[in-house]
Amino acid sequence: MSSLALPEPTITNSAAARRAHRHFLDGRVHASNERWPRAVKAYERAADLLHDSAYALAAAHAAIKAGRPRDAIGRLRRLRHEHPELTLGYTLESHAWLELSCPGEAVAVLQSLPAEAARDHAFHVALAVGLQKLQRHEAAVQSFMAALAQKLDDAPSHFRLGMSFKELGLKAEAAECVRTALVLGLGSSELSARALLVFLEREACRWGEAEPELAMLRAAVQAATAGTAVETGAFVHAVLVDDPAEQLKVATFYANHLASRVVPLPRQQARGHAGRLRIGYFSADFHQHATSQLAVQVFEAHDRERFEVTLFSAGPDDGTPLRRRMEGASEHFVELHGQSMAQMATAIRARRVDVLVDMKGATYGSVMPVMAYRPAPLQVCWLGFPGTSGASYIDYLIGDPVLTPIGHAPHFSEKIAQLPLCYQPNDNRRPAPAAQSRSALGLSDDALVLCGFHQSYKISRQVFATWCRLLRALPDAVLWLLRWNANVESSLLAAAAAEGIPAARLVFAPLLPAEPHLARLAAADLFLDAWPCNAHTTASEALWMGVPPVTMIGQTFAQRVAASLLHASGLPELVCHDTAHYEQTVLQLAVDFARRRRLRDTLLAQRSSHPLFDGVRFARDIEALFERMWARAIAGLPPAHLPAES
Repeated sequence: MSSLALPEPTITNSAAARRAHRHFLDGRVHASNERWPRAVKAYERAADLLHDSAYALAAAHAAIKAGRPRDAIGRLRRLRHEHPELTLGYTLESHAWLELSCPGEAVAVLQSLPAEAARDHAFHVALAVGLQKLQRHEAAVQSFMAALAQKLDDAPSHFRLGMSFKELGLKAEAAECVRTALVLGLGSSELSARALLVFLEREACRWGEAEPELAMLRAAVQAATAGTAVETGAFVHAVLVDDPAEQLKVATFYANHLASRVVPLPRQQARGHAGRLRIGYFSADFHQHATSQLAVQVFEAHDRERFEVTLFSAGPDDGTPLRRRMEGASEHFVELHGQSMAQMATAIRARRVDVLVDMKGATYGSVMPVMAYRPAPLQVCWLGFPGTSGASYIDYLIGDPVLTPIGHAPHFSEKIAQLPLCYQPNDNRRPAPAAQSRSALGLSDDALVLCGFHQSYKISRQVFATWCRLLRALPDAVLWLLRWNANVESSLLAAAAAEGIPAARLVFAPLLPAEPHLARLAAADLFLDAWPCNAHTTASEALWMGVPPVTMIGQTFAQRVAASLLHASGLPELVCHDTAHYEQTVLQLAVDFARRRRLRDTLLAQRSSHPLFDGVRFARDIEALFERMWARAIAGLPPAHLPAES
């Protein structure tokens, strides 16, 4: 939220006014040093002595800063009743409601401001932020524009405007807003904003803009002192950079930044106890999301005689069947959405969890700060984030022998705990729809369909150039891509034209829900993977629907996921080690219809019985891994690498 200009009180010569002003000045000193509880007391004394709106506003503002938003709301409602034209009273009350994670109430308060009252910059920003939190991004854009019309050099408003453009799928427009905010200055958030700018340009497939920005970002990271606390974009490095040491450095910056902003709970030692081992899974993605699609059967299959399993949900209830299934998939489903990070940590601690598993990591909407409070004696990361957390407060990272070989241990802050087959769970209860007809999808029955259903940020200039070389070598082939946002189609068509590829050779598909997406995926002949971030969930979806992926393995976590899935599927020959090998493998499969048919038939025949898609088997494997971690912990031994057991 933008900084507020609080009014000065009216000073008179009465004894009460002088005493009130002294308390006000004391409060200002405490506020300048961020001693907010003391500031509240001083301002409240001033407000009690003299009926001046400036004192009441200062007391309410300090109460919000001190973590007492409800006290602020009570005071501000009384003030608004007395001074209905006082714009700042409405703005501050909206801040208090946002602190309580009640954006609807915040917007309602602001919209109740009388028509004749002035709507200043702070008012428009507050309204825009509330609308943004309600996912009303078109209205938020209008409010940010109104705010910027009054204060054009407000960097945070340019940045937040970009976030609404981002959610509207206007990635290029979002990038320009972030670029403007960076020019104006974002202080300690600059490195994080630079990472976001790179990501937005990559989402728009504007490689000419993305590449120099990525170079500047990496130079800034390399110049920064290792091990310090810096707000950074750990996810961007995890998926766009192929240097695992640099990824670890950035992740550590971010993890230390989070830790610097919390006071951990008193540390709990792991102790053996009677009864079941208590496992807690924590995420903001327990709804219609890839994490839940993959893991739901594992949660359902846990052995409840030996394990007490709790899902801690920090995300919204989207009302979908998958959300309902997730709620029933564990013994306890604890709703934490809307709580502060400190409140979530306290709630998890109260459940006396033995092993807490962060399934979100440093992805969008991260709840990693909760892990920094150290609410559980043993803390693990798994599945949500494609790389190391960089956090001293995370003990283990769950991987597998292909994804996270023990020889890669220097790339990780955690100890590596390997599952025997693949780190990625799957659900053999997921839909298995029949393939949709090609004609309904805008595809020719005679074409060789090369599917590249990736989020657009994964498609680099190098990846796309490789795909274009394949199209030139295979005149009957088409490249089937997702229309991921409003910018990607025009960007890729222009890039194809520059490579001499006609627009008709590229076919763009809309985003669809899970089941129709699977039905159309089956119409592809081959799945073309990207790098340095592979297909993850989409790779297992392709295997499920009988479409063989061709991947290129690398040194980073994000570029080894598809290789792990293919090894687990018995198809290591589709894992390539350089672009020449990748192109050769695709070309050989492209001209060998019989081999493609055998691969498809094998994949479809084994999906109901293959270990890769067996969530029950996966539950037994991960349970055994938790028991090994816990046995070390209660024996007083530090975390250690846990190689897979056959």
